[in-house]
Amino acid sequence: MMTIDVLDRSGEKTSSVQIDEAKLGGKIHLKLLKEAVLMYEANKRQGTGSSKSRHEVAGSNRKIYRQKGTGHARMGMNRTPLRRGGGAAFGPRPRDFGWNMPKKARRLAVKSALLAKLKDDEVKAVEGLTFDEIKTKQAVELLKSLKVDGTCLLVSAEYNRNLLLSARNLPGVGIAVAAELNARDVLKYRWLVIEKPALEALAGADA
Repeated sequence: MMTIDVLDRSGEKTSSVQIDEAKLGGKIHLKLLKEAVLMYEANKRQGTGSSKSRHEVAGSNRKIYRQKGTGHARMGMNRTPLRRGGGAAFGPRPRDFGWNMPKKARRLAVKSALLAKLKDDEVKAVEGLTFDEIKTKQAVELLKSLKVDGTCLLVSAEYNRNLLLSARNLPGVGIAVAAELNARDVLKYRWLVIEKPALEALAGADA
């Protein structure tokens, strides 16, 4: 069992959460984490790179000069990849790089990434991330109170508009909802600042 302190907005401990490692997979599945990160990165690729083949570039189909009797090497049309301005040979074509892992594997990858963060002591559990108004200064003061240095991911239990608009302009800060969290986002940032209800839901924790 792991005990995680729950902090308030000023960085003071208010309670704690007991987390059973078995509910997070029991161990860190490195191979699964790598596969998940590769999948999310591949799905981000646009795959719009394209080049023109010899049949698509502008130019005549006529043979440049006759085959024999000129003293030069034989040559075909101007659009051949061997000549400047010709088409590309085996160039990139539009394609879809995306692929998917099974749902159970994706969920286990999230739990494994969370377990890795917990073992590295890079998780800050807070009572709440709600703001009364949209103000970036409040987000800056919160991170300062929690002693978060470096990049961090703010995870709320539910969609929080004020949190999103207050923290989205901070460099190195990401915002996510617990239900939409993925392994890549957890591993991308150094710190994980998460609301207590979100942590309990993800880890199946006991208060």
